[in-house]
Amino acid sequence: MWGYAFIAPAGLGLAVFYLWPVVRTGYFSFTEWGAFGGHTWSGLDNYHRLLSDPEVGRSLVNTLAYTALGLIAIPLAVVFAALLNRDGLRGAGIYRTLFFLPVVTMPVAVAMIWRWLYNGDYGLINHVLAQVGIDGPNWIADPDTALFALVVVGIWSSLGYNLVIFLAGMQAIPKEYYDAAAIDGAGPVRQFFRITLPLLSPTAFFVSIISVIGSLQLFDLVYVLAGSGQTARANPAFPRMETVVQLFHDRAFATNDRGYGAAIVMMLLVLIIALTALQFRLQKRWVHYG
Repeated sequence: MWGYAFIAPAGLGLAVFYLWPVVRTGYFSFTEWGAFGGHTWSGLDNYHRLLSDPEVGRSLVNTLAYTALGLIAIPLAVVFAALLNRDGLRGAGIYRTLFFLPVVTMPVAVAMIWRWLYNGDYGLINHVLAQVGIDGPNWIADPDTALFALVVVGIWSSLGYNLVIFLAGMQAIPKEYYDAAAIDGAGPVRQFFRITLPLLSPTAFFVSIISVIGSLQLFDLVYVLAGSGQTARANPAFPRMETVVQLFHDRAFATNDRGYGAAIVMMLLVLIIALTALQFRLQKRWVHYG
């Protein structure tokens, strides 16, 4: 009973603030809400509407594309972690702090800074490009560059967190492995591919799970960079930036279509569970054949 008593506060918080909202949202996804509140049971109408809504498909494609491109942050974090893990590196603590600063910075502040950097008229990026004779686009208002601009911000924001996790994984690898490899004539590059990467696979698996889930839930960066509601839809690049959570927010709170919004977010929940299960299955196959 003492064990249950000690986990009761955390368990109660988990049930009240996480599990119960999931159950309620699942119930609301089968209802239709009126303009002044109140709801009625509508069965599978919201899910039938999901299948025929082109905006749902478009936001889903954008979210999956952002998630796939955002995985570039994982190999980048591995490379930078390996560089910071070298013996005798001066100022390693300063470098780690600089890499980690975006993680502890409020996402809204990050998005505001990048919104200024991306500005097509007075942004710093286009100013630098103009010095070498390149006319830069309006990055977050051009449909050809909006998604990639969003991906760059996401990678920059998550790189520090991934780096710290990988650095902890590298420092847990016994140095005797590297000493034995050096005696056998293996250089730093071969040691990295033969020792570091294989032993980092559990860490990489954890980072990939966290990265995919975080990318699928992207909202704040899009909300600040592109706006919401009519303001966002005035941006010609918004169709390339709208994510599933952004669409859920507009439906549930801007247009007060909460039943349909709940169905959208339940679809996202199923997608997250499916992709996480797929990653676990791939990890087991990797370990088995490795």
